[in-house]
Amino acid sequence: MQTFSFEADVIHWRGPSPYFFAPLPREIAEEIRRLSKLLSYGWGMIPVDVMIGGMEFYTALYAKDETYYLPLKDAVRKKTGITAGDRISVEMTMREPKR
Repeated sequence: MQTFSFEADVIHWRGPSPYFFAPLPREIAEEIRRLSKLLSYGWGMIPVDVMIGGMEFYTALYAKDETYYLPLKDAVRKKTGITAGDRISVEMTMREPKR
């Protein structure tokens, strides 16, 4: 599967279910959009393996605002000290959905 490396600024979604995300750079989002038909599952979610700050985890991207948002799990954020406004380095590998 394809791997992407990029930097992103962490945002805090303050909606009814507050959460932290890293919006993907537009050029990477365009490539993922091209691959999405092969990789997405329910509601357009795209499964990925992620490495941030030496921590590996599994999550799923979702489309929003002409890009994709990478959800940042609390366990990862707390161990790495990541919070809103931080610029982070991400290594992300696409994976096939479990069907």
